Amino acid sequence: MTTTNDDAIGRWLAASLDAPADAWAAWREGSHAMLPAGVRFDAVRLPVELVHAAAADSVHATVAEHLTAALDGPVICDPARWYYALVPARTSETWASGLARCLGFGTWLGVPRPDLTEHALLHWSTPMNAPGALCAPTAVAALAERGHEHLIPPTERESPWP
Repeated sequence: MTTTNDDAIGRWLAASLDAPADAWAAWREGSHAMLPAGVRFDAVRLPVELVHAAAADSVHATVAEHLTAALDGPVICDPARWYYALVPARTSETWASGLARCLGFGTWLGVPRPDLTEHALLHWSTPMNAPGALCAPTAVAALAERGHEHLIPPTERESPWP
């Protein structure tokens, strides 16, 4: 970890495990820690195409800027496959958007160490700002809807009927 804030965030994330030292060991090895959803956070899994459409770009830095502005919360990127927006625990119980799946209790998520923002393998597209600072579920659903609207050709969005 590079800063005191990263250490605090790491402690908060690792506390979702019965043995928090396991998360620290994985992060020290340069890997990601497998953490349970539904304890400290849930995760909304968004297809990369949906996020890139919402951002109107696929350049990593531009997408990260868009996610920071749109969600103001932590998002993990698994390049070429998924983005995971971290939302409050138990969000999966009321999640209503069919455009993205909310992972809750009973699922596990690979979580990179808090300071890993390099565009490599699993990394933070937008890092957590403070322990427990998560995305608002309504903002994540709105982002998914915006991305979906950009993926639908304009002719299919408009009704042919007056």
